[in-house]
Amino acid sequence: MKKEYIECGKILAPHGVKGLVKVESWCDSLKVLSTRRRIYVLKNGEYVEYPVTSASAAADTVIMNIGIDSRESAQAMKGTVLYLKREDIPVPKGAALISDMIDLPVIDVDTGKVYGTLAEVTDVPQGKLYCIKTDTGMAYLPERPEFVKKIDVDAGIFVKPIPGFFD
Repeated sequence: MKKEYIECGKILAPHGVKGLVKVESWCDSLKVLSTRRRIYVLKNGEYVEYPVTSASAAADTVIMNIGIDSRESAQAMKGTVLYLKREDIPVPKGAALISDMIDLPVIDVDTGKVYGTLAEVTDVPQGKLYCIKTDTGMAYLPERPEFVKKIDVDAGIFVKPIPGFFD
């Protein structure tokens, strides 16, 4: 089942004295998080909405005003995971959210052989790296068009590895 709320970042620290927060973005780009008008925090099993009245990308973080009025209140939220509602996330046609891909089977596009399941997607300088849990351990496959042929969040991740890759 697809999650209605998707983890999108974490509050790292207060920014200034007026309640702004510095957020580590877990989105594909800082623009995704910095252009949303609402975010959510999980409190006591409920998602609580915070209006984003301003947000801007700053180096590798996003500085946000989420209605907190003091540095002390912002400091109290340090380490808080932020969520976006699925419907608020722009997903280009043919793309998939990483959270929807985790635990999908990784399948050979030609033979149908299941190599394992996607455990994690990691950002590396060259792009994204798929961490695949196999029967013998972990395998790491670059997200490149010559290897990753199709992602179907209902069926699996279809790949064409080089010969012997999963052996």
